[in-house]
Amino acid sequence: EGADNDAEIHTIEVNDELEDFILKHLHKSKLKDKIHLHIGDAMEIIPQIDRTFDLVFIDANKRHYIEYYNLIFDKVRPGGLIIADNTLWDGKVLIDKPESNDYQTMAIKAFNDFIATDNRIEKVILPLRDGLTLIMKK
Repeated sequence: EGADNDAEIHTIEVNDELEDFILKHLHKSKLKDKIHLHIGDAMEIIPQIDRTFDLVFIDANKRHYIEYYNLIFDKVRPGGLIIADNTLWDGKVLIDKPESNDYQTMAIKAFNDFIATDNRIEKVILPLRDGLTLIMKK
């Protein structure tokens, strides 16, 4: 509601077993024609989407946040937002040395460090629940 008439939502779900469940609920929406469900690996799907986005929400495999960010960055308009979920990861990202097998924590720490040094953006981590990073493309 309140979006331009040509606004669209693209959502990616890796679990193909959820497709019927998701579509069942999408088809009930009055906006169903504006919502595009992509099933599969986001790293394969994102390059195929030929759109410019105002807002992108990343909540996927934590080990690939940097890759998702890099894939989507050029598709976000200047002034657009990227929101990354779980960037405080239950406070584990504050630990200097995570457990050697805690790959998700290490990946989120690496993403946070990567974002912190990216001069093409303005960013802030909101300490809500598991952390949301708001990233505005300059």
